[in-house]
Amino acid sequence: MESGIIRTEYSELMQKSYIDYAMSVIIARALPDVRDGLKPVQRRTLYDMYELGIRYDKPYRKSARIVGDTMGKYHPHGDSSIYEALVVMAQDFKKGLPLVDGHGNFGSIEGDGAAAMRYTEARLQKITQEAYLADLDKDVVDFVPNFDETEKEPLVLPVKVPNLLVNGAEGIAVGMATSIPPHNLGETIDGVIAYMKNPDITTEEMMRYVKGPDFPTGGIVANKDELLSIYETGMGKIKVRGKVEIEKGKGGKERLVITEIPYTMIGANIGKFLNDIYSLVESKKTADIVDITNQSSKEGIRIVLDLKKGANVEELENLLYKKTKLEDTFGVNMLSVADGRPETMGLIPIIRHHVNFQYEIATRKYRTLLAKEKEKKEIQEGLIAACDVIDLIIEILRGSKNIKDARACLTNGVTEPIAFKSKTSERMAKQLHFTERQTGAILDMHLYRLIGLEIEALMKEHEETLKRIAQYEDILSNRTSMAKVIIKELQAFQKEYARPRRTAIDNLKEAVVTEKAIEERDVVFLMDRFGYAKTIDPSVYERNKETADAENRYIFTCKNTDKIAIFTNRGLLHLLKVMDLPYGKFRDKGTPIDNISNYDSKEERFLYVCSLEQLAERRVLFATGHAMLKQVDGKEFVVAKKTTAATKLGEGDELLLAAALDGNETIVMRSKKEMFLRIACETIPEKKKMAAGVRGMKLDGDDELQAVYLLSEGEEQTAEVKGKEIVLNRLHIGNRDTKGVRK
Repeated sequence: MESGIIRTEYSELMQKSYIDYAMSVIIARALPDVRDGLKPVQRRTLYDMYELGIRYDKPYRKSARIVGDTMGKYHPHGDSSIYEALVVMAQDFKKGLPLVDGHGNFGSIEGDGAAAMRYTEARLQKITQEAYLADLDKDVVDFVPNFDETEKEPLVLPVKVPNLLVNGAEGIAVGMATSIPPHNLGETIDGVIAYMKNPDITTEEMMRYVKGPDFPTGGIVANKDELLSIYETGMGKIKVRGKVEIEKGKGGKERLVITEIPYTMIGANIGKFLNDIYSLVESKKTADIVDITNQSSKEGIRIVLDLKKGANVEELENLLYKKTKLEDTFGVNMLSVADGRPETMGLIPIIRHHVNFQYEIATRKYRTLLAKEKEKKEIQEGLIAACDVIDLIIEILRGSKNIKDARACLTNGVTEPIAFKSKTSERMAKQLHFTERQTGAILDMHLYRLIGLEIEALMKEHEETLKRIAQYEDILSNRTSMAKVIIKELQAFQKEYARPRRTAIDNLKEAVVTEKAIEERDVVFLMDRFGYAKTIDPSVYERNKETADAENRYIFTCKNTDKIAIFTNRGLLHLLKVMDLPYGKFRDKGTPIDNISNYDSKEERFLYVCSLEQLAERRVLFATGHAMLKQVDGKEFVVAKKTTAATKLGEGDELLLAAALDGNETIVMRSKKEMFLRIACETIPEKKKMAAGVRGMKLDGDDELQAVYLLSEGEEQTAEVKGKEIVLNRLHIGNRDTKGVRK
């Protein structure tokens, strides 16, 4: 038993297993093959549709049937991944060249999902059948066993157009990702032909043909000069803008109409774009937009912004480019599987791999065709020769006892078992040497083939066969001839399926937005006990002071350019801009703090709210449930982050008090066992914000602080203990880190 145990280092085993898993995800799932530009799930789905006979000229079939058959035969990774791949291949707003013809709800550009697979139907597109799946019966690619070795599937599809560039690719593997933009079919074919004519072509020269990405959603590539570097290295960032048109409205007003969107805005980002415009209006970044309507339909994108009279259109356009997704970045990483391993390639290497693949499949195709024509030639020559001695062949057949004797005579001239009418016939029969294939064709020949016209047709067919053999041999032996055939086929696809470019390529100036200087003024911050906050003018507050003081928990004056600091029991500091708070009428409800900051009302509670500008000039006192105390310089909380740790808390500890100090305060610590200790704040040392602090009170056993009271000089506070009121200001001031007194 001991000898059957293999001992190995655990780290080595984990490393090997993880590498195997990573390579499986990279090669067999997430990345496309450079030759056909398809991921395994896409390749298997298309091949299954081809095998099921769901052709472009045949009726649609249920998507559920396609998905089930693909999963059962070739792709055992769950139906959702197969259906998602099928849906994307049918969406003309995602693919430059849709490969599947979808019937039913296959989703929308605005992010609506496709209907369930039991409702939708699909079939192959014509180009998919002609340029992606043709010639599979001519041994042009290798076939491998499927996952359970009950079927055969192609290792790669014999795709005749540069699909990796035409349709692009997106995929996240383990430790790497691919992001290839789609390109124009006609331009890409021109690029392939140019490379075939001049393999030493440079990237700059190639870009005369392949000018840049051509997104299905149109738009404008704004950094034309950077494309050369991107196509040389296979990596970079493409700036994409939506297309904006200006239309005249009623009463001399104008409106901005967005007719094309960046490719990155497809889906939920359209909704986010509209929300971003609403935010610009609400935050008063622009006052030129009167109304927003999304009039998009199947005919295309149409988002209309109605503007007020005299609006600065150019400035508004720049604001949209700068502050919304109307200008976005498409990250390019042209990573694909080449020769069995992932590789990042530029434009020329991708085209080189594609052209080499075209030569390979053309070589295999014409070898297969040549073999078939040579076989046909052999049979035709046998039949022609048989017509010249047809009387002898009939005599042999009539004199034979069985088919075996007749076959032996025709093939090897064996005449012994056959009864001939004359010795001359027997001598002639001994000279017959037809091949096995010719003999089979002669024995299967119908008598009508002896008609004169049929013999002429056979002779003509033989001549055609000889021409094809010469043509195929020329193609196989002469690379120039093969190149002409490939180019001719590419040009035929280009003529039938190429469409005009949708995306404009240009060098555009970066959008510049001049922020209007905010007029600094005093405002009064109000927040009620439910966390609704707002700001009002100081004069409004003075007129409603009594009501405001009664209804609100936090009230203080601050600048409209300031930030509000919110300390919570979890030891966090949340910052929010005063400008983000609604400003206006006293009776307005305000906005929940949760909506404009990272504060979570379900997990946290307020301890202290103040102006950050005023906080920076003071020291902040912290006290926790474990009786840890410290003072922190308020300047440490002037940070850019919206949320930061205000103090360090031990395990199970909670912040009980956070407050800015003026100078002569005392604090009273009250434990759950009703022990009280009053100390002067000046005895508490100043620490950094992430320091734990010092112990303020000795606690017995499992006792901890219940509350901490901050007492200002001259202010009287009381606390109720066992039904009695205690005046905290009258407690004796003791020493820090003592037990205190029981009440």
